[in-house]
Amino acid sequence: MSNKIVLQSLIIMVFLGFYNCKQKETLKVEKTQTFDQTRNWVILNKADAVKDGNTYTWHVEIKHPVDYLVQVVFDALPTNLALVKVKIDDQELVGDFQQDYTTYNDKIVSEFDKSIKISDASKQHVITIQTEANFDQLRLVPSYKTPVGTGVHHQEWLKMHESPEKQAALAWFKEAKFGMFIHWGLYSQAGGIWKETKINNAPFPGPKVAEWLMHAFQIPREEYAELAKTFNPDKSFAQNIAKLAKQSGMKYVVITSKHHDGFALFDSKCSTYDMVDATPYKADAVKELYEACLSEGLDFGVYYSHGNDWNDGGDGNYANVKKINDSLGIYTHSSGKNLWDPSPNTHTAYYESKSYPQIQELIALLPKLRLIWFDGEGFTTEDQSFKFYKMVYNTNPNILVNRRVGWDFGDYLDAGDNKIPSANDKLDKYWETCGTTNNSWGYKEYDQDWKSTKELLYYFVDIMSKGGNYLLNIGPDGKGHVPEASSKSLLEMGEWIAVNGDAVYGTSRWIIANEGEEETLLEGTGHRAAKGFKRNFTTNDFWFTTKANAVYAISLAPSSHTVLIRSLNKSAGDIQEVSILNGHPIQNWSQTEEGLLIQLKTAITAKNGFVVKATIK
Repeated sequence: MSNKIVLQSLIIMVFLGFYNCKQKETLKVEKTQTFDQTRNWVILNKADAVKDGNTYTWHVEIKHPVDYLVQVVFDALPTNLALVKVKIDDQELVGDFQQDYTTYNDKIVSEFDKSIKISDASKQHVITIQTEANFDQLRLVPSYKTPVGTGVHHQEWLKMHESPEKQAALAWFKEAKFGMFIHWGLYSQAGGIWKETKINNAPFPGPKVAEWLMHAFQIPREEYAELAKTFNPDKSFAQNIAKLAKQSGMKYVVITSKHHDGFALFDSKCSTYDMVDATPYKADAVKELYEACLSEGLDFGVYYSHGNDWNDGGDGNYANVKKINDSLGIYTHSSGKNLWDPSPNTHTAYYESKSYPQIQELIALLPKLRLIWFDGEGFTTEDQSFKFYKMVYNTNPNILVNRRVGWDFGDYLDAGDNKIPSANDKLDKYWETCGTTNNSWGYKEYDQDWKSTKELLYYFVDIMSKGGNYLLNIGPDGKGHVPEASSKSLLEMGEWIAVNGDAVYGTSRWIIANEGEEETLLEGTGHRAAKGFKRNFTTNDFWFTTKANAVYAISLAPSSHTVLIRSLNKSAGDIQEVSILNGHPIQNWSQTEEGLLIQLKTAITAKNGFVVKATIK
């Protein structure tokens, strides 16, 4: 009997050992398995389409609501054909065929210049192509700007994102509404000019904003680093900027602790390319500004370029990404990567030796840090982006992380540089727009195209009415001085907020964003620089915010003796009380089917308008 038990035990042990080995082997295979990005493509074969003449139609489901590039795949590129049309629901692309790429299996790929935005992944989509060409496939590839990952980290991220600490931080962020962005670094000394050539006339492609000086002129690393030897700002820069932010009505400040050039404004222990070790200033500029802001009652955040580092980040992972993309027939966008004089280390080594450690340094240096504004995520992998988020959470769960950490791991969204979403856009997270006071982020001495106070107030009010924050940038010069025109507009915004702050802080989006003239969308830094700002503000225009049982109707124009706010008609609810935030006396008011009609004793003459507060039962 005992021998039988021993034999059975041996058999079980052998089986369990074999099973465990198999399990480890399986886990090892699963762990090292490469993510196939084509899983998230929409690939439509010509043979599966419904053909009607030279029009081919598919009815498909699209899993992910992102931006897609549209490509047509051939065995051989067609010639002498008319324009091709592709329509996806109500969006249409028109173009001609050209050989953009060749895939790993020698297929020819022609790609449309513009992308298609899929906003609703829950419905079935109708896709058609109208062409006489003999094509093989139509395929939709997620844009490099909106990559779709594996989702393997999503549940762990969601648990952190929904933690009490993060939600309390988001509640603060939603209350704050208005912040100051600061782009400042070695490039600020050059003022957008290198060797007597303006950056707008730089020979290489890419953004022509001043902080991209090194990239625009493809300046070698050693030569650019010489700027550090003369970077010696005034000692009062921190106090001056903190006071300006306070007087402008801002609630938080975010400074470029390290931009794409790789230079740190703080005392880094893992790099000597910083403010203390490489400049005559010999002090930690980030810590100084942090302390100055706290003394003014302002919260503090840091911008940090994790994906791009032109001094220490190698080629930014470009070669690895390009190798995969080439095999699939996808263009690899090199913008923002140092391909002219990359450091000899790999991008992964840069993360381990500099980027991860510097994030830890900043969190330790600034115990009351509110947010980290990551940037340059480009070729950061899904695992790397998640590691940044998790590292921040594990070290200080009260710190918010923005979208640009990568792969949808941010706590909040940004609409884009100088971009404002439409009131009809559906956003699945709270959001922020970052904007400039002229057309550059860093100091550009010859850019005098300053936005007026009225223009900046319009962007601010429009953003608030849609439920977002405004992070408005200044670009101090090499001494830390803020251009006078920029300061003037900010201080005038502060005067407006001092009167109307009740309609700003702690408010959220009402049932509608605005009434009157249609929204004037801001489509990016280049858009505003090229087309300027043209909008008339009339007594018919109002933007709305709400808080508790109050609705605020914001006008940016002086009033007549009567004010009519159509959206506050009887269908909006029973109005109990009406007031003007600046204390302007109201003679009488009435709420009808047409709207809220207010009779004023005297017209309101303030050039930047007024705010009506309506308390609803």
